[in-house]
Amino acid sequence: MSAESRGLGKSVKESIVATVQGVGEITDAVVNTVSGSLVHAVQRTGKMGVALTGAIAEVVRGVVQGVTEIGADLGSAAKGIVIGVLRGTQEVGGEALEAARATAAAVVKSTAEVGGDLGAAAKGAIEGAIVGAKALGLSAEETASAAATGALKAAGEIGAAAAARVRTAVTGTIAGVRVVLKEPFRSRKEK
Repeated sequence: MSAESRGLGKSVKESIVATVQGVGEITDAVVNTVSGSLVHAVQRTGKMGVALTGAIAEVVRGVVQGVTEIGADLGSAAKGIVIGVLRGTQEVGGEALEAARATAAAVVKSTAEVGGDLGAAAKGAIEGAIVGAKALGLSAEETASAAATGALKAAGEIGAAAAARVRTAVTGTIAGVRVVLKEPFRSRKEK
């Protein structure tokens, strides 16, 4: 991780802490912070692809750490994170399904780092994918499935228990949308 990306994560964390403490509304604060931070990071580097995925991971880490620091709801924050990333991705011309997948994976990994509720965070990420997709005129089903698949893959990398919690949280109908996992995943530790 570069010093620049660490700076991005720290900046996002500080912004989240200040904004949520001042306003108290987590989802909107996260959406605006994430979207703006992501757009700024991509415009600064002028790169997409790996740079976008790296920026997403750092922004997500910063939000999760900030939300945890102030004791706010990680599920609501995860929802806001995905909505913000989808908005930012659209603004810079990125690919929405890949962004949803990468974001949900980063949400799960960052939540695990702080010892948060993986199921609530994963479900919040899927809810964000649905709301964000609808707002941008994308397929809610495809976007939710991409996010669920990313969340489950990340959980599988953490371990079998994490994968089971996330699979339970993201399987079925969420916010009126049937979520379909695209591939079966197994934990590396389970094999």
